[in-house]
Amino acid sequence: MLLVIKPGQKLPSLAHVQGDFDAWILQGMGSLAVETRVVRVHEGEPLPDHSLVRAVVISGSGAMVTDGSDWIESTATWLRSAAERGLPVLGICFGHQLLAHALGGVVGDNPNGIEVGTVTVDWMPGARDDELFQGVPDQTPLQASHRQSVLSLPPGARWLARSLLERHHAFAWGDHVWGVQFHPEFTPAIVRQYVDYYAERLRAEDRDPETLRQEVQASELGPRLLRRFARLAGLSD
Repeated sequence: MLLVIKPGQKLPSLAHVQGDFDAWILQGMGSLAVETRVVRVHEGEPLPDHSLVRAVVISGSGAMVTDGSDWIESTATWLRSAAERGLPVLGICFGHQLLAHALGGVVGDNPNGIEVGTVTVDWMPGARDDELFQGVPDQTPLQASHRQSVLSLPPGARWLARSLLERHHAFAWGDHVWGVQFHPEFTPAIVRQYVDYYAERLRAEDRDPETLRQEVQASELGPRLLRRFARLAGLSD
C-alpha cells in the first residue's frame, strides 16, 4: 500500500477548498494501482509495520520539526527505518524537513525569513541525473509556504535545488528517498491563502503580500513530479 503520513491539516481559511494535504497529494498522483492509507500521526494514530508498505509520502504541516514532540521523534525514527529498508519515500515541506532530520540533517528557522507564494526554483546539475527530477529545466515556478528549512543536509544526501530564499529546496538520499521543500500539490488558489495567512509577518519583513499574491502562477511541474514518484514507486501502471 501507499502510506501517506499526515502530520497536520490545512489552514482554516481553506475550509471552502475540498480536501486536505493528503487528498491533494493523491489527486496529483493520478490513478493508483494500490490501496492507500492515511495516518494522522499528530493525532496519535500508529504507523503500520514497514512490511505492509510499498511507498511513503509525508505531507506538510503547521507543526515545526524543532518542536521535538514525541510524535515527531517517533515518526522520524520510523522514517529512518523505512529509508534504510529501501522503501521509496517522498517528503513534502514539513515532510521534507522531518525526513532530513530523521536521516541526520539539521532543521531550524529559515535565516532568510518566510518563503511563500510562487517561487523560482533553480535546479542543480545533479538533478538532471536523478530519476525523479531528470528533464527539469534550469528554473521552474513552484508553490511554497514555510518558516523553517533544512539548514544542513543529511550525510550522503545530494543537493538538487534552491531558490532565492531557500538553499535546500530538494535533496535525494540513495536512489529511493527524496525531500522537496516546495508543495507540488498546491494550486494557485491554495498558495494565495498561505500568502494571506503570513501577510502581517511578511509586512514585518518589509515584504508586500499583495505583490506576492499577484505573482502567483500555475506550475505544471508539481503534479508531474507526483505522478513520476508514483511510477517510480510502482504505485501506478
